[in-house]
Amino acid sequence: MSLFGNKNEKEAEMHQLSESSNKIAKGTTIKGDVETYGNFRLEGKLVGNIRSKSRVVLGKDAHVEGNIYAQSAEIEGEVTGVVEITESLVLRPTAVVHGDIVTNKLTVDPGAAFNGQCRMGESAKGSAASTVKKEKVEKAAAQEASTATA
Repeated sequence: MSLFGNKNEKEAEMHQLSESSNKIAKGTTIKGDVETYGNFRLEGKLVGNIRSKSRVVLGKDAHVEGNIYAQSAEIEGEVTGVVEITESLVLRPTAVVHGDIVTNKLTVDPGAAFNGQCRMGESAKGSAASTVKKEKVEKAAAQEASTATA
């Protein structure tokens, strides 16, 4: 047996992680990025990015100031940032998205709104990687600029 466990053990652990759930309640504010393999439900406010290998759900009172990257998502609240979903995105009647959407499938309920561009289907898959790369380059440039002025 190897030091890092066998392949079946790692697959079982990843499966367990993807079925886990995380919830941030209404009235809670988080500043920073959230990364999870499991499902993530936000009822409060997040200033930062969300990365999930599973499903993200934003409740009616949820506010996100940052980007969302997930396998699937359902949005009832407000997002200011890019929303990149590899499978399906559902915008409920109370949803408001200020930013671009990249997804394979999109459902927009009557009353939902988004202000930005939308890319869907197979052509959208390649753009997700380029957006992440662009984000890293911008972050590195900002760090360089702050180091140069210090």
